[in-house]
Amino acid sequence: QVQLVESGGGLVQAGGSLRLSCAVSGRTFSRTAMGWFRQAPGKGREFVTAIKWSNGVTYNRDSMKDRFTISRDNAKNMVYLQMNSLKPEDTAVYYCAAGPSFPTARVVDYDSWGQGTQVTVSS
Repeated sequence: QVQLVESGGGLVQAGGSLRLSCAVSGRTFSRTAMGWFRQAPGKGREFVTAIKWSNGVTYNRDSMKDRFTISRDNAKNMVYLQMNSLKPEDTAVYYCAAGPSFPTARVVDYDSWGQGTQVTVSS
């Protein structure tokens, strides 16, 4: 099992930026893909972006790829989500996840999840 701990959420005004962090530890996560998902109140968990740990290849949700960027730091065992030009509709709990051998958008493909970090964007 991979352990994941998110941080960096908070309250930001529309148009602002935030960078979320995910500390990764546990079994050989270097062979897995890491993903960011989000869940707004009353809605299902939705895919944001993902990255293949070993080679940095990313897979992005089309509607967010111009504003959200995933990256990883191999030396620090960290995954990041840079979020720019935030909108009120980006308000959600953001989750870091791990599991598949390649980046996918499907929740069921990920078997390790963090506790989530709240992002609130005010208008």
